[in-house]
Amino acid sequence: MAGAEFGRLAYLLLLTAAVGGFFVIQNRRRLGAMAQQAAVWGLIFVGVIAAVGLWSDIRTTVMPRQSVFSEQGRIEVPRAPDGHFYLTVTVNGTPLQFVVDTGASQVVLTPEDARRVGIDPTGLAFSSEARTANGVVQTAPVRLNEVQLGPLEDRNVRAWVNSGEMDMSLLGMSYLQRFEKMEITRDLLVLTR
Repeated sequence: MAGAEFGRLAYLLLLTAAVGGFFVIQNRRRLGAMAQQAAVWGLIFVGVIAAVGLWSDIRTTVMPRQSVFSEQGRIEVPRAPDGHFYLTVTVNGTPLQFVVDTGASQVVLTPEDARRVGIDPTGLAFSSEARTANGVVQTAPVRLNEVQLGPLEDRNVRAWVNSGEMDMSLLGMSYLQRFEKMEITRDLLVLTR
């Protein structure tokens, strides 16, 4: 500890002792009530310090940022509290929630999302296989008539419907490669077309 820091600490301790001593002397007949009030103020102080220290985490959890279409062809996507990037993409006129997955080579729809966009999974030929973290799953190729992300629109996009259990549809590299540039900087994914 440097000399200046030690001096500040000594000053703060002396000031705290003086103010605390004054309150103890003034309230010596009510020490129980004074201790209770001091504990309440101490907890309030600790709570304020914790809120200030955790404000960035609280802000992103309680008020998560949304995707920003900042200029023509540029999309900024904030990282979600769970560490993933999510996009709402309109497929065949229906908004779907996708997780951006650079480890997936294709756009992959859950059977539920396929139904929502007008594709009947029971009528598909699940003739292909995909290797996933959960093992090998059967997939069926499909074409999406219209895929819209903000102001950007693509037609006749190739995708796959997964026959296995998935929490969410995947926006894989076959779609992400349509962008000129894709960069991740800390908690922000920027897609530029």
